[in-house]
Amino acid sequence: MKMRKLITTLLVTVFAIGIGNAQSLEEGIKLYQYQRYQSAVKQLESIASSSAQANYYYGLSELALGNTAKAQSIFSKYPEDYANLSGMARVEFAKGNETEGMKLATALAGKAKRKNWEPKKYAADAITYSEGGDKQQAVTWYEDILEDNETADILLGAGDAYQLVNGGGGKAMNSYEDIVEKDASNSLAFSRIGKLWYNAKNYELALENWEKAKKADPENPLPYRDLANAYSYVGKYDAAKNNLEEFLKRSDKSDENMVRYVETLYQAKDCPAAISKIQELKAKGVFKPNFYGILAYCYMEEKDSVSAVKALENVRKYFEVQDKKKIYTLDNLNYGRIALKNNLSDTANFYFNKALTMDTAADKSATMREIADAFKANRDWLISAEWFKKIYDTYGADAKSTDYFWAGIGYYYGREYAKGDESFAGMYALDTTQPHPLLWRGKCNAAIDNEAKNGDAAPHFEGFLAKAETNDRYEAKEADKMFAYQYLALYYYNSENFENARIYVEKILAINEKDELGNQIKDFIKGK
Repeated sequence: MKMRKLITTLLVTVFAIGIGNAQSLEEGIKLYQYQRYQSAVKQLESIASSSAQANYYYGLSELALGNTAKAQSIFSKYPEDYANLSGMARVEFAKGNETEGMKLATALAGKAKRKNWEPKKYAADAITYSEGGDKQQAVTWYEDILEDNETADILLGAGDAYQLVNGGGGKAMNSYEDIVEKDASNSLAFSRIGKLWYNAKNYELALENWEKAKKADPENPLPYRDLANAYSYVGKYDAAKNNLEEFLKRSDKSDENMVRYVETLYQAKDCPAAISKIQELKAKGVFKPNFYGILAYCYMEEKDSVSAVKALENVRKYFEVQDKKKIYTLDNLNYGRIALKNNLSDTANFYFNKALTMDTAADKSATMREIADAFKANRDWLISAEWFKKIYDTYGADAKSTDYFWAGIGYYYGREYAKGDESFAGMYALDTTQPHPLLWRGKCNAAIDNEAKNGDAAPHFEGFLAKAETNDRYEAKEADKMFAYQYLALYYYNSENFENARIYVEKILAINEKDELGNQIKDFIKGK
């Protein structure tokens, strides 16, 4: 009986607006549901004058594009049509007139009769797909209708409404699953199921249902967008970029979508493409405050001085125009890095310390490490070393082995050899099985004892060589072994321990038979 009524209604619609227009209406509705609002406007505008339903979706598309006054004018052309009355309620919600929106929706729902459920359905839609309004009331109206009618359209609306009330996720899932059980080609429902599973952190089922959404309708852009967002959230930016590009192939490439694409290009570290796309959008008159940040941080990655200046210009502009609440710790860190590239050390210190102040974590070692790394990248060795030292002085056992290592390296290249030795000693204390800190303790002490007379480096180099031979996870470089051999050969020669000197000379010449120091010592100890 229901099927006969549905077919009759469809035939009446087709004959009323014509087969061609019916197809255009169906396509327009699909475009709207897939959030292709610009395409929906183009599809529906020409048939809106002969179809109240086309007019309704035409108005909804303009409303979604932010054209509230135009949408209101469109809906007003069918003052008695339930759908367009619903549109008028949506307009009030869009204006922020929640009370008036609820009043219009309630009045519309009051027109419903037992066999005429459409007013109540459109009233529920008006609340569900608007900001504000009594979402529980929308749920109640959908549930009233579902007692006698379980069409995909109503189940979809009910599922969307359930998601807006506390504890409604399970009922939303049931609604969407009811749709796909009856119609496995409903791509919209699979998209919604995928998102629900993703929010529930069941990523396997989320991916499975997004794949079903793609298969049900390859032209549906929504699963690709949701996948892009999901991958971006977990830091898989290349996968996010690939899915967003698939989304853009199927979407309207609206300014909003292209802005999102720019952000994804930046996250995926495709800076040339991000810069190019920003320039394209700027030529169209589209420019967002965060574009300055993206330009600054992209130019920051370049090595040349021209890019460093461009980075500074853009980061200054970004800090001027961006909402202060949207400037985060990382932004201050990047400003500091850019300042360093432009030899503005005072400016760099200002923003690095500002970043540290903004960091509300109990453990600020990650931010301190970023600052230390920035100075290290700029070859400000001693400043870098002091920051790494500050980490292990502050956090002790919670500091990383690499904090001690890079502090030691900074002191070594900054020629503060005694401090470097202390840092490498701290590193060795964390793990006495590793040869590396002993090597660097040897280098620091050898730099102090550059004539190899007091032998302070000797036990460290000998310990390094012994551990390097027995540590399966570590393969000593020939250059490091040569450094140790040369110091030890010279030290034992100076100590007149010619037997040990001869052992290390042989090791030197085994690596390089023409080594000058090795051959000199060999000649000196000949016959001794």
